[in-house]
Amino acid sequence: MSPTKLPAAPLLLIIAVVLPVLVVGDDIVHEDDSAPKLPGCSNNFVLVKVQTWFDNVEDSEFVGVGARFGPPIVSKEKHANRIQLILSDPPECCTQPKNKISGDVLLVHRGNCKFTTKARIAEAAGASAILIINNRKVTVQLYSPDRPLVDTAEIFLWLMAVGTILCASIWSAWSSREAAIELEKLLKDAPDDLLNMESASSRGVVDINTISAILFVVIASGFLVMLYKLMSTWFVEILVVLFCIGGVEGISLILTVIQVVRVPNLKVGTVLLSCAFLYDIFWVFASDWFFHESVMIVVARGDRSGEDGVPMLLKIPRMFDPWGGYSIIGFGDILLPGLLIAFSLRYDWATKKNLKAGYFLWSMVAYGSGLLITYVALNLMDGHGQPALLYIVPFTLGTFLSLGWKRGELKNLWIKGQPDMVCPHIQALAH
Repeated sequence: MSPTKLPAAPLLLIIAVVLPVLVVGDDIVHEDDSAPKLPGCSNNFVLVKVQTWFDNVEDSEFVGVGARFGPPIVSKEKHANRIQLILSDPPECCTQPKNKISGDVLLVHRGNCKFTTKARIAEAAGASAILIINNRKVTVQLYSPDRPLVDTAEIFLWLMAVGTILCASIWSAWSSREAAIELEKLLKDAPDDLLNMESASSRGVVDINTISAILFVVIASGFLVMLYKLMSTWFVEILVVLFCIGGVEGISLILTVIQVVRVPNLKVGTVLLSCAFLYDIFWVFASDWFFHESVMIVVARGDRSGEDGVPMLLKIPRMFDPWGGYSIIGFGDILLPGLLIAFSLRYDWATKKNLKAGYFLWSMVAYGSGLLITYVALNLMDGHGQPALLYIVPFTLGTFLSLGWKRGELKNLWIKGQPDMVCPHIQALAH
């Protein structure tokens, strides 16, 4: 848009770039009975937005206060004209400017004479408006601070992730134990109903298998590419409306899925986490070879949506990071390891293992350690996105496999995933 002239009457704006109080939510019109109202000088003081452009590229926006005199300032952005801004010479504009002015907005320093004097001189010189700014001494300081190894935001996310898995695992194990008690009563009291044993023990629960675990990678990859290609504000809003995901709803979703969807044995858990491990690494690092950017990072940050990222993650502002930003963790980084950890607690309760002799405690410690290493690596690499499962899977799955092998229970964990059950009637006959 080419600059156009405003009415010849002078317009005054006092730009308060150093007063943040002016940008908080408040009335845009300010009555001031102490300031005199004279003919031609009776405007209310109003907050005024001043948008700037550099080489036709939109830049910073400032907030100022309109003057008592001059024509009223338009309230609609579409009615406002874009006009060239030049610095007055001399800057205070208390004498006739030396530079040529033709309908331009004159930028003037405060001081040495009255505002009305500056306005009259600017009008006589041919300016369409003036902006008066506080002329204060400005100093600069250049430094490049390091990121903290772990920010408080990451501590909160760590606690949320570990706490979510802990609660989900207890819920899953408790439901499983209740189902086992019900099954045991059924076997004692109704031997003719043995055919219904499977349905009674698995009511409301879905056991995944190795094929399902592999399909996860295919489906998740397709969904991620769809997000990448269709990423926009409206698409993100549709996701929120359809799935109600994000924040507390997301944690509730994770809790529900871990309770309903179960890993039946260590074999399925290993396949699932191994596929997720490769999936995370590929879409964070290797996707750059095919899409010329990291698909996972672009989707997580919401680069193309105008939003702060997709709602399928937990996000907390980095409070003590000098570079600002957010710390995030995807739902999958909690949900997928959580399925294996919930399996470990169900196995411990079924085999009546104590906390130290079981697998759940050490799986939780391994998950927490892997997630902590993830955040340390994130900060050591200057905030470049990291695939969390790259660190979490080796810690969690490696710990589980090592303990099972050391205790001689790996075969049972790998194939059955539960202790052998003896029918009470057979057990009674044996005695």
